[in-house]
Amino acid sequence: MINPSFSSYLFTFLVSMLPISELRGGLPLGMSLGISPLKAYLISVIGNVTPVLPLLYGLKYLSKIAKRYRWSGKIFIMVEKSVRRKRKIVYRYGIIGIMVLVAVPLPVTGAWTGTFLSFLLSIPVKQSFPAIFAGVCLAGVIVLFATIGIIGAERVISGM
Repeated sequence: MINPSFSSYLFTFLVSMLPISELRGGLPLGMSLGISPLKAYLISVIGNVTPVLPLLYGLKYLSKIAKRYRWSGKIFIMVEKSVRRKRKIVYRYGIIGIMVLVAVPLPVTGAWTGTFLSFLLSIPVKQSFPAIFAGVCLAGVIVLFATIGIIGAERVISGM
């Protein structure tokens, strides 16, 4: 068993903050670096949720700035179109739709997407943040069990 260093914890936290990998990448990474499953889960959840509140409050201002410039405006419009495709979930299921969207551990369905969708649909932070947080926690449990299963299977196969 690897004894995790501070850099293992920090790397897990930072990978969990990133928009592409999020918790889905950070949690398995942390466990592969020797962090216990519970600690890796907690670090990954905290890392994944860390950018949510600043984004929820700052996207209005960032969108105004981004739309002023040609290249950033194009990127922002592209992201808007991608996220707007998922709005049917929220219209159909309400705030629970945000939670489910964030909880499903598939590409482009995490906290960043839930945050952008909440912004684009003008859902108040008081409603969207708890839904995003709950979705991240649920996604963490799913990824944790999947990771433990993969590691367990690896141990069985390597022990043969």
